[in-house]
Amino acid sequence: MKGGLAIGTALGICIVSIVIAVTYYNVKRDEAMKSNIESAIVKGIDPIAVKCAYGHADTVCALYVSNKK
Repeated sequence: MKGGLAIGTALGICIVSIVIAVTYYNVKRDEAMKSNIESAIVKGIDPIAVKCAYGHADTVCALYVSNKK
């Protein structure tokens, strides 16, 4: 029984660690995107182009690209 408890605890720690790591990565990526968009606005670059440069496959970027051509 004690082995099962240790395995369960280890799995729990792994899952919590993965969730924290993914959350941290996403927050840092979003902060970097925000900073780059703010810099683009100051320089007169289209902020939508900067957002779409991050590779998010969403409707806004698809419409932006289709209207640019």
